[in-house]
Amino acid sequence: MATPHNKALKGEIARTVIMPGDPLRAKFIADTFLEDVKMFNDVRNMFGFTGTYKGKKVSVMGSGMGIPSISLYAYELYEFYEVENIIRVGSAGAYAEDLDIFDTVLVTGSFSESSFAKAYGNYDGKIMYPDEDLNDKLRDSAQNSGIDLHEGLICSSDPFYYVNGMDEHSLENARTYNLLAVEMESFGLFTVAKSLNKKAACLLTISDHLINHKETSAQERQTRLLDMIKIALDADIYGE
Repeated sequence: MATPHNKALKGEIARTVIMPGDPLRAKFIADTFLEDVKMFNDVRNMFGFTGTYKGKKVSVMGSGMGIPSISLYAYELYEFYEVENIIRVGSAGAYAEDLDIFDTVLVTGSFSESSFAKAYGNYDGKIMYPDEDLNDKLRDSAQNSGIDLHEGLICSSDPFYYVNGMDEHSLENARTYNLLAVEMESFGLFTVAKSLNKKAACLLTISDHLINHKETSAQERQTRLLDMIKIALDADIYGE
């Protein structure tokens, strides 16, 4: 079985997929943490790998950037490959003053002004939510590893660049909804999971700060986001 965007055969993908945006980050996770790794996808260089972690089968696959891209890959994983859980692990820009570079955020809801949910499934509302049971298991994993988590709503934005720099409307949304940070994918992932009765969650690492203007390099964003990866891998969600 294959799809237009994934050449994997049935059984080659685990029931739980860790999903960074960057396919090279997916390769880094597979190379660094997994054993007995097999690549199951390289269509359009959107790399996907399956291996074992502490004896448990786990897959990792890139999603690309933006709500449309992650929703496409998530839909195919859920619908055609019997995936039950997708954990997005990504970078984000901080709005909250108390967040610092490399802090880890567990998303409790994703705010967006995107039309995706309405167009995709006629869903109204600006906030889509992760699976709470999956979030609880990520909380337990973080506590067991001694990793501090920041929790709250985040913004899932369509634009990355604004014509006149930082958009004041976005900052007003951040203040109104008490948004911790901004990224570009979780709203789409949560929407697709909701529509198919599947589970999704999102862990983010702060890669830059939109208020104090701290930032990280592209290389650091690819390789230094280890806490959220460890939380995801050590969560009690993997079958044999």
